[in-house]
Amino acid sequence: MSRINAIRDAVRSVTHLGDGPDASRLAGPEDAPALLAFLSDPAVHAPIYTLPRPLTEASVETFITDHLAQQADGEGLLFVREDRDGAIVGYSDIQVWPHWAAGELGGALDPSLHHQGRGTAGAAMSFSWMFRALHLDLICETASPENVPTHRLLDGLGFERRGEVTSVRTDGTTRASLVWEAMRTDWFDRHKD
Repeated sequence: MSRINAIRDAVRSVTHLGDGPDASRLAGPEDAPALLAFLSDPAVHAPIYTLPRPLTEASVETFITDHLAQQADGEGLLFVREDRDGAIVGYSDIQVWPHWAAGELGGALDPSLHHQGRGTAGAAMSFSWMFRALHLDLICETASPENVPTHRLLDGLGFERRGEVTSVRTDGTTRASLVWEAMRTDWFDRHKD
């Protein structure tokens, strides 16, 4: 039980994803308008089944407050990344299953920042951070069969494909999802900091 509590306590105490001045910060209800503006681009929201539908300021604010409740329970985090002007250019949605010492990372980066290696570098940093800061042993990832960029990202980072599941969206609809996993020991054997 102490391991489960340590994971929950770690989730509860987090304020930033990463270190330094450009670290992502926890989202708050006041971020709903800016996060909605970011998510409104179909290139951002279309492949992500965990986002609220329809996307409205109220549904995004509920999405944020639900994550604050998840953090209080030690089971989830929602971060936003801002540019120098304060506009949201990315978000990270972390789900944690303390009893399995496992988690999942979802999120998106502004399309203007694609094809520069930032997404891959940011994902690798985020996975390392999840293992270390949240004391996880396993990270599970899902992506739709059509989401080839995410397939390439996860395969390239050394995640192992584990099959397919049916994912349930927040509105109750379903979609097929491919599944990948990475264990802590395998991750750090492959990714030396």
